[in-house]
Amino acid sequence: MRRIAVWNTAFLGDAVLTLPLIRVLHAVWPEAEIDFYTRGGVAALFSAQPELTHIFAYDKRGAQKGLTGFLRLARAARTRRYDAWIDAHLSLRSSAAALLSGARERIGYREAALSGLAFRHAVPRRFDELEEVERLLALLTPLREQHRLHDAALEHALRTPSILWPELVLPLPAHAEADRLMAPLSPGPILGLNPGSIWPTKRWTAEGFARVAARAVEEGANVLLFAAPDEIPEARAVLEHMGGAARSPRLLDLSGKTTLPVLAALISRLQCYLTNDSGPMHLAWAQHVPVTALFGPTVRALGFFPRGDSTVVEIDLPCRPCGLHGHASCPQRHFRCMRDIDPERVWEDVRRRLYPWKYGNCPCEKPDTQTRES
Repeated sequence: MRRIAVWNTAFLGDAVLTLPLIRVLHAVWPEAEIDFYTRGGVAALFSAQPELTHIFAYDKRGAQKGLTGFLRLARAARTRRYDAWIDAHLSLRSSAAALLSGARERIGYREAALSGLAFRHAVPRRFDELEEVERLLALLTPLREQHRLHDAALEHALRTPSILWPELVLPLPAHAEADRLMAPLSPGPILGLNPGSIWPTKRWTAEGFARVAARAVEEGANVLLFAAPDEIPEARAVLEHMGGAARSPRLLDLSGKTTLPVLAALISRLQCYLTNDSGPMHLAWAQHVPVTALFGPTVRALGFFPRGDSTVVEIDLPCRPCGLHGHASCPQRHFRCMRDIDPERVWEDVRRRLYPWKYGNCPCEKPDTQTRES
């Protein structure tokens, strides 16, 4: 194959989770051009990804909103003359894009809208059996059947952990900006906080984040507070609950001040990332950064838990999960899945990651640098 398209215009986390699929495609067809179609605002994150030839942003809620914008994108995609089009999304627009692409091999999920019309090969998503990375890799099954000469290479790629890990590669200017922002910090381990989420019921309490952040500052750690521009109120609430600790020079408020690539570069320098179930959570474990994740309305069975060196703190309740993404408000009106998470329990997990030589099982000595050691 000469040219392959991968389409996933869902949220940030979904795009990051698509990287193992892209890396396997590149390992099997190293000479092929691979294009990635992502949600508007996410494309810059993948601008330095070596497996990708082009990244196309579909700004479906902005400049390309509506039928005209979609058809313009579809016509441009058709001129690329793809040998294979892999649709990792389930929406009507995604299926329509596959149909209009003109690709010889069009692959998507059987459960997707217009599946029977849009795809030459429809793969069952097996939502209740697989995690998301494995669900995405299952889209390669038809290519295995169609290109048997590459079957051994595909089997090797699917069994190689270094290929299956996302391995996000960021542009050098993002790393340079991250270094500039972190320059005022004192020596010591670094904790990142993400109190935001698109869905309100996925957000742990501001009081909980504040207590953990204050404890970290008291023990000599640096704290970076992250928030997207529309999540700044959540970050401000954390600062208010921190009291005097919020004025510590060890706390750096970066809410609303970073681009997505710079946020990823900053996360790569952390010893621990404390986060709700959100897109940035995947930016951490994809870069081998230890994660302490707070899960309320969602559970492991949905397939989006963080991998690697990660801990998920959650409360066992019969009403969980209450949905794939959470809700604007708790359907049971008690919000216990998040309110009942004990800050001390969270702090214990965070502390052992910040100070593994003191509180963890690591026999290593105290590091003398700010950056995370491999």
